[in-house]
Formats: sequence, structure tokens, C-alpha cells
Amino acid sequence: MSTDITRLIIVAVGGQGNLLTSRVIGEAALMADVPIRMSEIHGMAQRGGVVESALVFGDAKSSIIADGEADLLVGFEPSETLRALNKCSSKTEVITNTAPTPPFTVAIGRGTYPDLEAAKALIRKKTAKLIAFDAAKLAREAGNIMSVNMVLLGAVMQTRKLPLTTEAVREAIRTRTKASFVETNLKAFQLGYDAAANA
Repeated sequence: MSTDITRLIIVAVGGQGNLLTSRVIGEAALMADVPIRMSEIHGMAQRGGVVESALVFGDAKSSIIADGEADLLVGFEPSETLRALNKCSSKTEVITNTAPTPPFTVAIGRGTYPDLEAAKALIRKKTAKLIAFDAAKLAREAGNIMSVNMVLLGAVMQTRKLPLTTEAVREAIRTRTKASFVETNLKAFQLGYDAAANA
């Protein structure tokens, strides 16, 4: 496996802004002339199903990320982070939002939500590093609960795992998000960046 290939997986529940995050990263890669391949899996996203994005940077032949291959896993929802753990290895860094969005099955009493502390312990045991914090709280602080995705994007950039500059990503936020949300999104990005440094 080539050392100049970086594999990122983003998992979320429909409506959390995962796809916008992928587009912002893709735009930043294009501006920086960094080769990138992207693929997305939608599981009834409009009904709160799972959305998974795979982004592969560098000279890769495929956008498919096999089990154990992810360099970085970002979970917008803690149980989804746990569900994607098979993509990780002892070299993977994991970032997760700790604010749960319980799936429909839990809401109707047909399922149970995993214990957050046990989930974090399991992730820590299997991976190189876990950065876990309440991204929803920081999004509210930035001025819009819908900015959870930008908070987590800030955390991603703090890891310095992607071959992109923070400024390129900020510029992509300016060009790829609605004008009325740019300032809030940039604030959310910075809050996430700072939170990851202290996590």
C-alpha cells in the first residue's frame, strides 16, 4: 500500500450534512490539485438512514475502502461510528460526535442504543486515536445546529491527516456553502478545529 494514499470514511445519518462535507473536501482537493476519488452509499438517507462517504486521496485506483483500510473515520453519530469500526485498524484515527441521533428502531422501542462510554472504550482499544466530543453543542454555539458537519470537518483538519491545507478547506466552505451560512460554517469549523486539539 502506497504511503501517499490517504483513506477517509465519513458516516452519518441522513440529513446531517455528510454529503456537503464530502463536496467541500472534494472542492478543496481540486483547488489544491490533489488527486481524489469519492464514492457514497445512501441507505434511505431521506428517512434517517445511513449515509457513508469514502474519500481516497492520492494515486489510488479505486474509491472503495476495504475493511481495516481507513486512515481516518469520522462519525457524525456515535452508533454509526461504532458500526463502521470494521473499516479501522490499529493505525486509524477516529473522530466522533458524541451527541446521539437514535435511529427509528430505538425510538419505537425495537432496538437499544449502545452505551456511549463502552463504545468509546471499544473504539480506543481497536484504533490509534479517538477524538470524541459533542459537536452538536459546538454547532449551536456557532449559531446553527445544522453546522455539526462543519464542526467535524474542523476536527478532521486538526488531525493533519489529509493532504490539504486548512486555508484551502476554508475557501471551499466559502464557495460550496450558501452565502447566508458561510460565517456560521466558518465559526463552526474553527470551534471543531480547536476542540480536536484539546480532545
